[in-house]
Amino acid sequence: MNPSGTIKSMPEAERPYEKCLNFGPEALSDAELLSVILRCGAQGCNSLDLSRDILRLCRFEEGLTGIHHLSIRQLQEIKGVGQVKALQIKCIGELSKRIARAEARKSLDFQNPETIAQYYMESLRHEEQENVRCMMLDTKNHFLGDVALTRGTVNTSLISPRELFLEALAFHAVHLILVHNHPSGDPTPSRDDLLVTRRIVRAGELLGITLLDHIIIGDQRFVSLRQAGMLK
Repeated sequence: MNPSGTIKSMPEAERPYEKCLNFGPEALSDAELLSVILRCGAQGCNSLDLSRDILRLCRFEEGLTGIHHLSIRQLQEIKGVGQVKALQIKCIGELSKRIARAEARKSLDFQNPETIAQYYMESLRHEEQENVRCMMLDTKNHFLGDVALTRGTVNTSLISPRELFLEALAFHAVHLILVHNHPSGDPTPSRDDLLVTRRIVRAGELLGITLLDHIIIGDQRFVSLRQAGMLK
């Protein structure tokens, strides 16, 4: 560690940029990786020490995944992090979500809830409020797109069947898959989850729109109501 010096004053083998150049990014620690992206630190604090300060602020999760839980305001409370650096750091988190989702889309199989859970896992498991998304499918189960329906409180989302079916009709969808997260990390369905799912199933039967599944995302875990026999 080089708490008071610059990166250039460190032995060359320990400098994050040179280390990355010689051995690849996989050889870097989380702090070193972040320091390469940030490029520069602040007065009296090099980029590596600044990166360590940022990671220490991540109380919910260790390492880079904790960035998802930090707001721009929280980041700016760190000495040396202004608005530009705070935005850079938040964009790193968003970039990681989008890369994970793009990779997961390649293996999407609408008959396999595990692939759907994987598709949404990184974008939903870090959320601190319940978020509901609906996947729209045509008669041949081709993916038409998805929409964000609601954003709830820490443990309550408000799914409106009316809003859901208006969106489905706009997409000309005939099959739906609901996906939402539990911020607690435990994907066990609540009583309200089951009640609203059954309401949507019944309403869909009248409109000729089928709810194929309702998948609840936890922290690297999920529950498929169809797979668990809870859909009806």
